[in-house]
Amino acid sequence: MTFTRIELDYLATQTLGRLATVQRNGTLQVSPVGFHYNPDTATIDISGYNMTDSRKFHNVAENGRVAFVVDDIASVDPWRVRCVEIRGRAEALDVEGAGAHGLDAPIIRIHPERIISFGLDDKELDVHQLVVNGRDV
Repeated sequence: MTFTRIELDYLATQTLGRLATVQRNGTLQVSPVGFHYNPDTATIDISGYNMTDSRKFHNVAENGRVAFVVDDIASVDPWRVRCVEIRGRAEALDVEGAGAHGLDAPIIRIHPERIISFGLDDKELDVHQLVVNGRDV
């Protein structure tokens, strides 16, 4: 299994992440994006309106190295941050029926190679004692 059950449960509660792609000149472009986990492919699929016109779609078509982060602040007293970071390769695809929630069929599909998560499963442990779950998949 690529993702742990705890990571999948967390991702299912979130609707927005940040996708970092590499532009033609080598700099990063970071875009807020909607996403969903695709259990059939064990990937993160990103869809949107006019996806084929977007810079992020073209960036992925030229260089598939990406990072994708989903995080939030679960509480402020105590301060708790939850995060899943996915590093890997992505494809710019036109997959019939792949657009989530009625969005366009062209998608960006992220194939995880490294997953880093923290703060997802232990609400009792002191924040400074939390352990990062980082692994290659």
